[in-house]
Amino acid sequence: MAYILTADGGTESLRARLYTLEGKCVASHAEAYETVFLTGARAEQRPQDWWDCLVKATRACLAAANVSGDQVEAMAYATTCCTVVALDHNGDALRPALMWMDVRADAEAAKVLATGDERLVLNGNGTGPVSAEWMIPKALWLKRNEPGIFDEATTICEYQDYLTLKLTGERCASLNNVGLRWHYDNRGSGWASTLVDALGMPELVQKWPSRVAAPGEVVGTLTPKSAEALGLTTATKVVQGGADALIGMIGLGVAKPGQLCLITGSSHLQFGVTEAPFHAKGVWGAYADIVYPKRFIVEGGQTSTGSIINWLKRFVGGSLDFDAMNEKAAALPPGSEGLIVQDHFQGNRTPYTDAQSRGAITGLTLAHEPHHVFRAVMEGISFGTRAILDAFRDGGYEGTEITVGGGATASRLWMQIHADTAGLPVRIPASPDAPSMGSAILAAHGAGHFTTIDEGIEAMVKPGVVIEPDPKAMAQYEEVYRKYLALYPALKGALSA
Repeated sequence: MAYILTADGGTESLRARLYTLEGKCVASHAEAYETVFLTGARAEQRPQDWWDCLVKATRACLAAANVSGDQVEAMAYATTCCTVVALDHNGDALRPALMWMDVRADAEAAKVLATGDERLVLNGNGTGPVSAEWMIPKALWLKRNEPGIFDEATTICEYQDYLTLKLTGERCASLNNVGLRWHYDNRGSGWASTLVDALGMPELVQKWPSRVAAPGEVVGTLTPKSAEALGLTTATKVVQGGADALIGMIGLGVAKPGQLCLITGSSHLQFGVTEAPFHAKGVWGAYADIVYPKRFIVEGGQTSTGSIINWLKRFVGGSLDFDAMNEKAAALPPGSEGLIVQDHFQGNRTPYTDAQSRGAITGLTLAHEPHHVFRAVMEGISFGTRAILDAFRDGGYEGTEITVGGGATASRLWMQIHADTAGLPVRIPASPDAPSMGSAILAAHGAGHFTTIDEGIEAMVKPGVVIEPDPKAMAQYEEVYRKYLALYPALKGALSA
């Protein structure tokens, strides 16, 4: 029997899964790695940890499912996007990776915007701002602050590409990542050469991977060394994946124009599918062909969401019982009895793209308890999503439902709040592990079992539940949402880093 191996390289851990061609997960194992948080909204990880965790998690899955390496026909993986690595000629990291949530390159992002290059149409129709998370600002930060590392680097790439190099020996980037975050033009001249030339680092193009492959395309097969480490064989195909959230779109079955996708985890990401490109203020994209051929993707995102819940747990001493908090919070009325949370704990990605903005909890009284803050955090994050969907709508893209995947789906309360604040039905497929399911579909497609990605979705994505918005709660949230929107301009000067 043939199996598919996937890996989901997230913010806090890497999870490997084994799937059948029918979309059934037969084994799953996660290995955690460390994130080092530094002052200045910096966050770093060791690339070697990613590889070590992939090896351990893969071997654990094979053992748990009693599957031999020669039964694994293909593999694909989704990883965090904008996690930038600098590698030497052997493919080893020269320094810790600058994680996606690392926004130290804010000044460099401003330099990128100041070039006025035509590729900046992806950043709010050229009006910006440019996010400090993206590849080019981070590469410029390395050149300006660690020139020795920049000059020595043979390859500057992302988490996804590091694994590909370790697995196949190929310097290959994903069209998904480069079209999404590197200002790559798939339907034009390719790399953003004029942009990096204007920034005084034309050599960066030569440091980027020499090949670009679309999701679902076979990059190669495992090298003998990587096959031995993983417990697989050199016949195993490595199929191109991409950014976890975008591959999650496939796993949720969001492939048709007009559909909306919400990927949850440490962050929230919102995506829509369209057959025609559009560019609008407060919206990123549209990106050509980065998930599906002949379709465009529009994007919004929140930098810190689930990570705020984790922060709250740490803040109260690790004693936060999520089940108990959900139960108590569900008994509160919309608005958490006067509490409003601004969800910018690690800056704002969209619609403001302000790396210097910070989180806030407003309206506190001595009567409030932890479950009030717990619900207010979920509401604040949901308001952040609503603000992004409003920006989509202002730009001309309006969805009729939201399909959700990721960790937040474990809270029925949070899903109801999302439905109520957005005023849209929320759909949760049978398997909410969207990046892994999407990777499984890509691997099966690359192995030749499905002629298109859409065919794979039809075969492997199973329906789940639908949560309808509550009209009464919708009306109550409208007033609270207006107060939430007023927080950003009111606090911008006081809370900027």
